[in-house]
Amino acid sequence: MSEVDTVDRDRPATQELHGFSRERLHELMRAMLLYRRFEEKIEEAYAIGKIGGFCHVHIGQEATAAGTILPLRREDYVISAYRAHTQAIAKGVEPRAVMAELYGKATGCSGGLGGSMHLFNKAVGFMGGHGIVGAQAALAVGIAFGIKYRDEDSVVVCFLGDAAVNQGAFHEAMNMAAIWNLPVIYAVENNGYGMGTEFTRVSTTEMARKSASHGVPATVVNGQDVLETYRTFDELVERTRTGGGPQFVDVRTYRFRGHSMSDPVSGTYRSKQEVERKVDCEDPITLFRDQLFEADLMSQDELEALDAEVMVEVDAVEAFAESSPEPEESAIYDFVYSQQNEHGRLFMDGHDRGQANG
Repeated sequence: MSEVDTVDRDRPATQELHGFSRERLHELMRAMLLYRRFEEKIEEAYAIGKIGGFCHVHIGQEATAAGTILPLRREDYVISAYRAHTQAIAKGVEPRAVMAELYGKATGCSGGLGGSMHLFNKAVGFMGGHGIVGAQAALAVGIAFGIKYRDEDSVVVCFLGDAAVNQGAFHEAMNMAAIWNLPVIYAVENNGYGMGTEFTRVSTTEMARKSASHGVPATVVNGQDVLETYRTFDELVERTRTGGGPQFVDVRTYRFRGHSMSDPVSGTYRSKQEVERKVDCEDPITLFRDQLFEADLMSQDELEALDAEVMVEVDAVEAFAESSPEPEESAIYDFVYSQQNEHGRLFMDGHDRGQANG
């Protein structure tokens, strides 16, 4: 059942909120519900050992994924850090291929070889999660240079955590993007903490001023408001696509969980009271729900129907991951420089076996 099926046919089809149609508003709500329920399922699976390794959930930041990525076209690119499950789904990677990757299964979007931090799908323009802090900033420059070199009508959105802006690679990349006027948007998911360190302890420069020395325009957006985020990125993407050059966005958000699955919700670096206050007052799904209820653009029954639909989908995603096969043992040698030819040169041992969802 699609979002359209939940619409009350007795209401005017032209009802809007801030320029968004009723249908589009329901699509945005469904997307955020999917991101939330998907990652709650990840938490359950991780807790009982079905998922292992490093794992960073995006709970609390769903509006940033929906608002920044859904304005993009399929031919646009997204590159991110390691908190990328929902971003991959938003860009078009099949949820079952993401979950299977977390399970380390052959049907995963990286063939079960990447895990949580290394989701990838070139077919939909999702150019990976990356485990090295700030590394994706330089890679985004390469993607953007390729777009310009080939005279393509695309942009790249590069997600960074707030701690990444103090890395040298970030400033080197920003400088190159500026002098070459590249079509790249740097979106900092500013949740206030780099792992367990508050941003104000490691920088005397406000986030919104980090791009000033490179002449790159900066924008501040409330990342808990999906409509504000969407409208902002819709405008910035068009500006960048039409030759406006690189952009820098301070997306102010908050994670409701710890830095990773091994980190307590509050830990020693933020109080339990702070987290509870943020959850109560700044949950992006609750804020959006209240907007829709107040505008009479969604009812409680419609919301519950959407949530139930999403839960059925997530259960099916989990079942797919559970039933999927493990990678062949020989896959460990794929994509690895491991042998030499007769001239003593290294060559790639293995071949592209094809992956779920392209």
